[in-house]
Amino acid sequence: VQLQASGGGLVQVGGSLRLSCAGSGSISDINNMNWYRQALGKERELVARISSGGNTYYADPVKGRFTISRDKAQNTVYLQMNSLKPEDTAVYYCNMYILLRATEYWGKGTQVTVSS
Repeated sequence: VQLQASGGGLVQVGGSLRLSCAGSGSISDINNMNWYRQALGKERELVARISSGGNTYYADPVKGRFTISRDKAQNTVYLQMNSLKPEDTAVYYCNMYILLRATEYWGKGTQVTVSS
């Protein structure tokens, strides 16, 4: 199983980016699909989550600005990030959890840098 994240980059304050994460390999019955981020010198934190049923969760700092979505057929999760702020600068990681296997999978991360 491999997760490939893409879409990161350098953007100015107030700009937008769309992250994608596609899962490949022996993947089925994915439960939660998540985006985490880790800023330099800080711990990794959950940014957004979407369940298999489409329920979503957002961390307070990104509510109203970020939107998580998923394409079940393609085993892909997206993160639309709008109104970006310098404090959104971090490496963003995608994560998928499969309950039947009690296993979670991580992508390698994609850098998002917001310049002021």
